[in-house]
Amino acid sequence: MIDRGGYTAVLFDLDGVLTETAAVHAKAWRQMFDEFLRSWSADHGEDFVPFDLERDYPTYLDGKPRYDGVRSFLASRGITLPDGDPTDPPDALTVSGLGNRKNDLVQDILSSEGASAFPGSVRLLHHVRQIGLKTAVVSSSKNCEAVIEAAGIADQFDARVDGIDVEEGGIAGKPAPDTFLEAARRLGVDAATSVVFEDALAGVAAGRAGHFGLVVGVDRADQADALRDHGADVVVEDLAELLPR
Repeated sequence: MIDRGGYTAVLFDLDGVLTETAAVHAKAWRQMFDEFLRSWSADHGEDFVPFDLERDYPTYLDGKPRYDGVRSFLASRGITLPDGDPTDPPDALTVSGLGNRKNDLVQDILSSEGASAFPGSVRLLHHVRQIGLKTAVVSSSKNCEAVIEAAGIADQFDARVDGIDVEEGGIAGKPAPDTFLEAARRLGVDAATSVVFEDALAGVAAGRAGHFGLVVGVDRADQADALRDHGADVVVEDLAELLPR
C-alpha cells in the first residue's frame, strides 16, 4: 500500500504504467523497422529477419528515448546509420529519420484509435493525490502531453518530464536515472522519499540507479523476475493492488 508513511511523491512512467499506449508504440516500431529491414536486406543481399515484438521491443526499445532505441536495435542487427538531425524527414536513412518515421506512425495510430488509461492506475493516481502526495509523469515520449490529454488524466500531475525535455535539456534517458531525478527536483522532493512506478526494464534500472525510496515494477508483459533483477523492490500486475483495502 502507498501511504504518507515516509513518502512525499510518486513518479509514474507513462506507457504501460498509466496508459495502454505501450502497444501503440510497439505496433509503430514493428511496422517501421520491418519496412526498413526489408529494404535494407534487399539492398545488401541478406535474408530479411523481421522485428521480433516479444524479444526486440522489451530488450532494445521499451522505456528508452526514441533515437536511443533506434541505435540500440540497429546495433543488435549489426547496422550502423548516421545520426542525422532531429529535423530529418521520415524517409531519411538516418537514426533521426527512422525515429521520426516511427513517431509519425504513433501519431496516426493515436488519431485513429485514441488513448486510454488503466482503471487501476487512475484509481491509485487519485488516491495518492487525495492523501497529499505530489505526482509527476516521467516519459521518454515526446507525445506524453498529447497522450495524457487524450486519456483524461492531464490534470492529475504536478510536474511532467518527457522526451521534449530530454532533447531540449540534454537530459540522459533511461536507464540513466536523470529523468526521474529531474522530476523529483521539479517537485521539490528527495529521491529517497519518492516512489517510482515503471513497467520497462530500463525504467526500473533507472529508479534503482537514482536511489529512490521505492521502485515498483508493473508487470504487463510476464517479466516479473526480470523486473526484480533490474531493480524493482515490489512487482505488481495492476496498480490497484497497492490501494488500501
